[in-house]
Amino acid sequence: MTGSDAAAPAIDTSRPHPARVYDWWLGGKDNYPVDEELARRILAVDGTVVRGARANRRFMHRAVRTAAEAGIRQFLDIGTGIPTEPNLHQVAQEVAPESKVVYADNDPIVLRHAQALLHSTPEGATNYVHADVRHPDTILRLAAETLDFSQPIALSLVALTHYLDDEAYGLLERYVAELAPGSFVILSQVTPDLSPAAIEKAAEQFRRSGTPFFPRSLAEFSRFFDGLELLGPGVIPVSGWRPGPEDVAAQAEGIVPVYSGVARKV
Repeated sequence: MTGSDAAAPAIDTSRPHPARVYDWWLGGKDNYPVDEELARRILAVDGTVVRGARANRRFMHRAVRTAAEAGIRQFLDIGTGIPTEPNLHQVAQEVAPESKVVYADNDPIVLRHAQALLHSTPEGATNYVHADVRHPDTILRLAAETLDFSQPIALSLVALTHYLDDEAYGLLERYVAELAPGSFVILSQVTPDLSPAAIEKAAEQFRRSGTPFFPRSLAEFSRFFDGLELLGPGVIPVSGWRPGPEDVAAQAEGIVPVYSGVARKV
C-alpha cells in the first residue's frame, strides 16, 4: 500500500469530514454522529443532496467505463472517499482486467478501509496513497510506483474541487502537466447555478462545521478544462452526462446541482 505502511492516524470524530458525510448520504455505515448531524442539516436545507450523491457516483462509473472503452488502462483517483461498490477499479477492470488503479485520499477512515480498494484482478493492479490533493508532488511520486506516466492515464477528481478554493486551478494544472497526451480528466463539482438558494444554505452549513465549500458556476467549472479537449456532451449537469436508463429515470426526481465533464489531453 504505497505511502501507507505506517499506522493509520487517529480518526477525528469531533468534526465532520466530507467523505463521511457523503458516505451517510449514500446510505453507508462508515460515519459518526457528527457526520450524520451535518448530513441531516444540509439535507434539511438542500433536498437534492442524496440524489446528487447517487447521481455523482453513477457518473463516475460511466466516465470510467468510457475511458476504459477508449483504451485507457491506468487510473489515478484523487479524493477517493469511503469505498462503495462497485469501486473505480472494479468498473475499469470489468472492461479491461489489466487496468492499473491508484487511489489517493487524506481521510484516515479511507486508509483503514483501503484494503477494500486493493482487490485487483490478477492481470491488473491497485494501490492506495494516503495523501492530500494539495500535495501533488507526493501523490505523483507515489502513484508512479504503480502507474507509467509516459502512457495515458485517466485522472479522476470527482466531487472534490468544491472543497478547494481557487488553488484548485493550479493544482489541476500541476496534475495534468504530468499526464501523457491521450490522458483523460474526469471532474464533477457542485454548482449554485441550478438551485442557488439551497446551495448557499448548504455551503453555509459546511462552512459552519469547519469545512470550506466553494460551489462554482458553469464558467468557473468549465475553466478546469482549459487547454483540454472536452468529450461530448461537454460540461453538463451530472445526470445528463451520457445517461443510462437509471439516470434517465432519476432525472424525473428533480434537478441535481452538480456539473460534470470529461476531457482528453491532446
